[in-house]
Amino acid sequence: MTQQQASAFVKLAIKGIQQEYPNKPGHVLNGAADAKTPRELHPAFYGSFDWHSSVHGHWMLVRLLRRFPDLPERMAIRAALGKHLTAKNLKAEADYFDQPNRKSFERTYGWAWALKLAEELHGWDDVDAKKWSQNMKPLADILVARYLVFLPKQTYPIRTGVHPNTAFGLAFAWDYAKAVQHTRLRELIERRSRAYYAKDYDAPARWEPDGNDFFSPSLMEADLMRRVLPVAEYRAWLKRYLPGIAKGEPETLFKPATVSDRTDPQIVHLDGLNLSRAWCMNGIASALAKDDPRKKGLRASAARHAAAALKHVASGDYAGEHWLASFAVYLLTSE
Repeated sequence: MTQQQASAFVKLAIKGIQQEYPNKPGHVLNGAADAKTPRELHPAFYGSFDWHSSVHGHWMLVRLLRRFPDLPERMAIRAALGKHLTAKNLKAEADYFDQPNRKSFERTYGWAWALKLAEELHGWDDVDAKKWSQNMKPLADILVARYLVFLPKQTYPIRTGVHPNTAFGLAFAWDYAKAVQHTRLRELIERRSRAYYAKDYDAPARWEPDGNDFFSPSLMEADLMRRVLPVAEYRAWLKRYLPGIAKGEPETLFKPATVSDRTDPQIVHLDGLNLSRAWCMNGIASALAKDDPRKKGLRASAARHAAAALKHVASGDYAGEHWLASFAVYLLTSE
């Protein structure tokens, strides 16, 4: 990733996190007093069309500031983050989750991105970041508590290609638990991942994608399992789960999705699918031996998917511009 790319993405994010409307709140009104504006409900994460997009827009700014500390936009980033990630604002965000009828708010997509933001701030030796990290703690703590309560009750995983996808929610939460050494959360995720997915085989990936996917259910699951399984066990599991990888099969999984209308908020999801497929394929490949024939095909397909989507992150239409840059940054900066 280049500094020029980073600057372009920063401009999209700074604009987005401060743009209150249009807005799609996932808000349950418990009474007339709950009829409030997005900024009143979510003083930190009111912009970028919806709560989760605002959260991962903030994550992207933190990520880029860490990776490119000399960005020309560095002061603008710090000003925006300093304005939003205050102790008062983030306490209000945490308190929101404690209100009636909000157990399922942003479960688990927004939860996962909020923990990814907390993870990115954690351990960064920067004066501002240490303050923002401390301010994030009440929200991160309540989301961890939600995971600990919810996962034992979730009998079946959600295998969708959009927000509720269980594997994605577990993967990012596992990353957070590992980073902050939250043993209880990490071990729970590992147990539930095995319960949900360890016996899976011959995934029906030939049916992908659906028309509004921004995740590949099969690849997201495989990217989760390379986190939670020992290497040898994972490689054997993957052979059963996606047996055609070495041959580039199923073809629909290895071919970038076609995006016919980038002004349509559902169809443009497919640009996000191409980006998330690429990061999953790179993640899966990283767990394979150097001479594994599956590795080369995954890397090549990841490159094709990235090339198909990266040029459309700044499409000129808000339908994609309010969120795609975060997916691009995660792809381009993942280790």
